[in-house]
Amino acid sequence: MRRRKAEQREPIADPKFSSRLLSKFINTIMENGKKTVAEGIVYGALDILEQKTQETNVIKVFNKAIENVRPKLEVKARRIGGATYQVPIEVPSGRANSLAIRWLRDFARTKKGRPMDVKLADELLAAYKGEGAAVKKRDDTHKMAEANKAFSHLRW
Repeated sequence: MRRRKAEQREPIADPKFSSRLLSKFINTIMENGKKTVAEGIVYGALDILEQKTQETNVIKVFNKAIENVRPKLEVKARRIGGATYQVPIEVPSGRANSLAIRWLRDFARTKKGRPMDVKLADELLAAYKGEGAAVKKRDDTHKMAEANKAFSHLRW
């Protein structure tokens, strides 16, 4: 048995909007410890988002985009008697946020030919409107969980 669980450290809220979720997002965008570059990309994307949505409070737009991508259910593989079942489980809020942030980052990175802040702004805008690749990923995850609802009694 393991000794104890590692304690979760909350990230410091970002300096511009004082949002912990945005701080997590910046940390996820960051590569090779270059936080200033990541902040420039994210704040640039939020500026573009502010222009495109005509919304004065851009952090509300960001939160709504994350909320639209956040999954409520996912499937986990469970082996029982030689067979592997995809068992649907509810996603804890911390993991849901992490998945949403990761999906937004990954789908923004896969787009080619434009600066990262523009790609990120496009992905966030699509998520805010309830469309785009990250929202489709969430819907696919929910469909998979719905399709395997028959195995929900195997939850542990």
